[in-house]
Amino acid sequence: MVALKAQEIDRFLAHPPEGVSLVLIYGPDTGLVSERAQKLVAQATADNDDPFSLVKLDAADISADPTRLIDEALTIPLFGGRRVVWVKDGGSKNLAPAVDPLLKQSGEMALIVIEAGDLKKGTGLRKRFESDKKAVAIPCYADGVRDVERLIEEEVRHFGLTISREARQALQEHLGADRLASRGEIRKLCLYAYGKERIETGDVDAVIGDASAFVVDELVDAVATGDLETIDHGIERLEETGQKPDIIANNALRHFQLLHRLRGLYDKGAPAAQIVNQCSPPIFFRRRDTVAREIGLWNREDLEKAIDRLGQTVREARLNQNLGPALVSDVFLTLGRVSRARRGRR
Repeated sequence: MVALKAQEIDRFLAHPPEGVSLVLIYGPDTGLVSERAQKLVAQATADNDDPFSLVKLDAADISADPTRLIDEALTIPLFGGRRVVWVKDGGSKNLAPAVDPLLKQSGEMALIVIEAGDLKKGTGLRKRFESDKKAVAIPCYADGVRDVERLIEEEVRHFGLTISREARQALQEHLGADRLASRGEIRKLCLYAYGKERIETGDVDAVIGDASAFVVDELVDAVATGDLETIDHGIERLEETGQKPDIIANNALRHFQLLHRLRGLYDKGAPAAQIVNQCSPPIFFRRRDTVAREIGLWNREDLEKAIDRLGQTVREARLNQNLGPALVSDVFLTLGRVSRARRGRR
C-alpha cells in the first residue's frame, strides 16, 4: 500500500482496519511520529483489558535478534483479543531481516506498529511498507500553517478558552517544527491564561516570547552562522526554561533540512533574499536576513552531512537523557565551527 495521504491519516488512526497488521509511522517530525503512534496503539488496545496485550520493543533488541519480532507477532493472547507490538526507533537499525518474514505471513497476527525517523523514498523499510498490500506507511512532516491553526484551536478549546487573532498570529510564528513541542507550548500558554476568557498577545509574549521557540531559533541560527559564543551559553539558557535537549536538536534538524531545500533553489539562480521571503510556512521576519546568509554559507553536500549528524544526535539524546545536553552541545559546536570556517573563506 502506498503512504497514506494527509486527509486519510486521521481516519485511519481513529478506526484502524482489522485487516492491517503492519504499520510504519515515519518522518522528520519525530514529535508527530510519536503522537500518531500513541494514538494508533491506544485505539487498537482500547477494548482489551489484558495488560499483556501490548508489547513494547526497541529496534536495537530486534536487530540483535530478528526472530523476536515474528515470535511476538504470532504469539496467541492468553485472554483473547489482539496483541499490539510497538517498536521504537525503527529507523536507527536494519529491521529488514525481522520485517520480511512478517510481510510473507498470510494468517492472523498481532498489529505491528513501527516508529522511524526521516526515511528516504524507495529504500529500506519505507520501500517495503509502501509496496506491500498488507502494510501501511504513515508519513509525518512538519506542520503547515493550517495544521498549526487546528492544533491551537484544539488545545485552546480543550481548556475552555478563546484566543484573539493577533495572539494566534504571534503564537503561530513559534510553532510547527515538532508536534509534541508545539503542543507543549500551547498547553503551557493555556495554563498561564487559565481563568481568563481569552488569550491575548501579552500572554503569548509572557510565556512563549523569550522562553521557547524564539530562543531555540536564536541558538539554531548561531549554529548555522558560526556564532560560537552564543552556542556556548545557549544550551544552558534553554535548559533553564525546561526545554529538552532532544527537542532542541530536532529543531536544528528541521532547520538544516529547510536550508537544504532552500539551497537547491539558490543553486538554480534564485536570490537568497527572494527565496526566504517566499518561503512557506513563512520565516519570522526578524530572522529572514540571517537565514538568507545561512543559505549562502552552506552548500548541499555539507548540509546533508549536518542533517545526518543531527539525526543521530536526536536519537541518541532521546535514548540517553542524562547525556542529552553533552551530545547536543558537541554537535552544535562542531557544526558551528564548520560554519565559521565557511564564513572565514567568504
